[in-house]
Formats: sequence, C-alpha cells, structure tokens
Amino acid sequence: MSVVVNGQYNIGHICTRQQCDLGMGEKTAFRWISAHQDRADYTFNDLDRESSRFANVLQMLGFTAGDIFFTFLPKAPEQFFAFLGALKLQVICGTLFSNFGDDAILDRLGDAGAKAVITKKSFLKKLTRVRPQLPSLQYIILTDIDEHQSAEILSYAALMREASEDFTAPLTPPETPSVLHYTSGSTGKPKGVLHAHRSVLHQSMTAAKVLDLTQFDIYWCTADQGWVTGTSYGIIGPWSLGVTQIHYGGGYDAKLWFDVLQKEAVTIWYSAPTALRMLMREDAGLYGGYDLSKLRHIYSVGEPLNPEVITWARAALGKDIYDTWFQTETGGIMISNRPGLQIRPGSMGTPLEGIEAAIIADDGEVLGDGMTGNLCLKSGWASMFTTYLNNPVVYGQKFKNGYYYTGDTAVRDAEGYYWFKGRSDDVINTAGHLISPFEVESALLEIPEVAESGVIGAPDELLFEKVVAFVNLHEGCTWSRELEVKLRLHVSNRASSIATPQEIIVVDSVPKNKSGKIMRRLLKARYLGQDAGDISTLEE
Repeated sequence: MSVVVNGQYNIGHICTRQQCDLGMGEKTAFRWISAHQDRADYTFNDLDRESSRFANVLQMLGFTAGDIFFTFLPKAPEQFFAFLGALKLQVICGTLFSNFGDDAILDRLGDAGAKAVITKKSFLKKLTRVRPQLPSLQYIILTDIDEHQSAEILSYAALMREASEDFTAPLTPPETPSVLHYTSGSTGKPKGVLHAHRSVLHQSMTAAKVLDLTQFDIYWCTADQGWVTGTSYGIIGPWSLGVTQIHYGGGYDAKLWFDVLQKEAVTIWYSAPTALRMLMREDAGLYGGYDLSKLRHIYSVGEPLNPEVITWARAALGKDIYDTWFQTETGGIMISNRPGLQIRPGSMGTPLEGIEAAIIADDGEVLGDGMTGNLCLKSGWASMFTTYLNNPVVYGQKFKNGYYYTGDTAVRDAEGYYWFKGRSDDVINTAGHLISPFEVESALLEIPEVAESGVIGAPDELLFEKVVAFVNLHEGCTWSRELEVKLRLHVSNRASSIATPQEIIVVDSVPKNKSGKIMRRLLKARYLGQDAGDISTLEE
C-alpha cells in the first residue's frame, strides 16, 4: 500500500499530519534519550505541531519553495522539527554532521547558497569564522538561547513562541526537491546530492519490506542525521509508517547501548559495522546478562559487514545481522540481506524487487557471474537522486546506457548475491563515513611545514579503512610529536574529526604522474607492500 494519499508526496506531511489523520496522533513518535539519560516522549501530534510551527517560522523569515535551509545540530528533537517543517514548506533541507570543521561547513553552505542554518551556540564560532564568505546566509538560528542576539542571530525558542501551530503543507508533486546531502569525491569539492519528495515511496517500502517495520515495533537507528541513513531511515522511512522510534543523543557506550536495547524493548535495531565490531571487542560479561528477547532483527549499513561479526552476533546475542547496501545518491536500500533470504556472510545480499543491478566493465560490457566490475543500477527507482547541485555535467557522467554507475566494484555469484570488492575511485570509507583524500591533502598543505601531501585509505580491522597521510616537509623542517599533533588538529578543525589521519608518514617525495596528479594507487601499494603495477606515467 502506497503512503501517498490523494497525490500528496510531501514528506513532512506524510511523516506527521498523515499519521495523525490515520488515528495515531497520541501514539509515541519518538522517545528522546539525552546523553545524560533524561527521557522525553513526543507523540505524532507533537511532531506535527512542532514541525508546523517551524514551517511557519521559515515562512515568517521569507522562505519560499525551493529555498535552501540547513540543520547543523547534534542529535536533538529540534533536528526533527526543523527538518520536517522545512519539507512541509517545500524548502530544501540539507543536514550537516555536527563534527564538521570550517572548510567542510563553508564548502557545503557556500555551494548550496543556504539562506539559513539552525545550530547550537557552541557551534556559532565555526559559522562566524566562515560567514564572511557566505553572502547568501541571512539567518543563524540557535536552539539554546532564549532571546534573539541580533537581527541575524535568532533564538529558536523565541521564533517558535511567535509561530502558529497551524500549517497545511501545499500539495507537493513527486519531483519537488526535498533533501540535500553532500558526498565526498576523490578530487575537488564535495557534491550536493539532491533528492525529491518521491523518495518517500522507496524509503517507506524498504522500511517495511527490508527492515520489517510494523506499527507495533520499537525501532532504533543509531545513525546521525548528518548522513543519509539518519534521514532516510532515522526520520522518513519509519515515520511514514507510523513507527515509534528511539533517538539517543549520546555517543558509543556499550553498556548504555545495551541498557537502551533492553529497557526500551527495542525490536528493530539499525547500526553500523564499526559500532558492531566495537561491541564484539567488549568483554562478553558486559552483554551476557541482558534480555534481548524483544529484539527481532539487527541491520547494518555504511560499509561491508565482516563475516566474523555475523558469527559473533549469532553466538553472543543469538541474533542474525542483516547487511544492507545503499548510497547517498540512491536515497534508500538497493541491495540487502533481509529476513526470508538466506544470509551469505560477507555478501551485500541481493537486489530488492524492482531494482535491477548489473556488473559492467569499463568498456560497457555487461559481465557474467564471477567477474569483477563496476556495480551499476538501472536508473528510475523512486529515491534516485535528481542531480548534483550546480554540477549537472558530473551528474550526467554517472549515467551510461540507462545505468547509474555507483563507483563501487563488485562481483555477483551464481545465486544472485553481490559481493563488494572496493571503490573504483580513491574515496576512503572510514567507519561508514566517506572521506575525500583531496580534502585532507588540502588541509595538510595549509601547514607551513608541509611541502607535499598524499592521502590514502588502508585496511583496518575496526574502521574498515583508516586514513593514512604521507607528507613531505619543506627543507629545514623536522618531524616531531608537536608537528604531528599540529597536523591532526588542523585536519580535524578544517575537515572533520573523522577525517583526521590515523597514521602520518614522512616521505622524501609524494609520487605524481607526469600531469602532476598524486598517484594514490602507488602510495597504497607501497604502504601495503604490494606490486605497484604500471608506473610508466610516474613523474621522474
């Protein structure tokens, strides 16, 4: 059954008012658990009222359909009210990861031409530093001040006090722009992945058919709303089905996580392989005494799931873990393991009904079983992105002969299961976050002592890939612990804490080809002790 009623595709409406109209207004939409373990319940009536207030706030500030608004928040109830309120007004909503540094913020807000951002007072310094370079940014809304600081730095509380709780989303066609996420590439700036309100069709369907969510479930997705999983499956998918969610504001803490699973009687849990690997390393006595009998399914997303984690979960928790695969660009799950399908540990699973996947060679030949090539999807699914914002040429390059080229390489076995092999570019997947080596290299070059830099991803048991940086120092500069700390801090402040190199190696030179491009493939081969292959283009 489609979640779209009478041609209304508006995600904000479907996740709030529509659930109330279906008789679930008094049902708990989410239980908010703060990092300090304070709890507060919000019904679908609350979610509808607060998101409607925020839609009116944006309208009072002069927002109209198609304007771009960003959230820059840690996990918090205001995240959901602002996100859904913006979508109700047909405003495009982007989300920023709360650990982003100055450059990452500037790149995204600048490229999007964001008109306003909602954030916390503690993040204001970052925004203030880059604001002179953001001519389109008119307002900064702070969630933790009671009164407006100025005509441009506004209080969320004061704005919401003035706003009416009555708002009816305009009839929203399926192609209306909705959510904007930025994704890293191996070269150049991050690309703005723009989605449309029609994505709710696929996100709702996969929440029901893959995650197996029903109106009787208690669901917990640990993903941050700065990333696509946190919006597609931490907001849109479950609430389009009227599902009660748990949202926890703290970070990883094994005991607290298991406390939440048991105390809140979580039935469906969606997390990341890195978090599951961290749990696997904990003392078995930590989780052995917990009652997880209510927990029906565990799912993972963001990076390949090691077979050892599945084996551990079966032995330690008595549960299977179903790995799922999708991307920022796909907007929702495309290939997955799921209930009713036999798990092949280490595989991505099989494509969902209606999703046509293929393994295609660089020359366009569709490859058979057992052959490694580009993982591609036949275009046309409901949650497919509509463009790279301000970058239609690169968007067009992602499609050939009706197929979307994902940038991943994979192989399909004779039973139709897909197996991830790697990225066809240099993007680093660390703990489920895609990191651009270019961004890290650029940040390192801003340090006066650094003459050259090259960055790769290397295999890591916990993170899947770790960030490894190679630096060549200017003549007369010496390596020291102080310089190492300086480099790490600078990358963290400019890009994000996740992009901070796990390892920094000083080299005499960074290999480049004759056109000056860093040969990351050669750096990686040297680091791993592998054959470097063809080096005929190496700069002499």
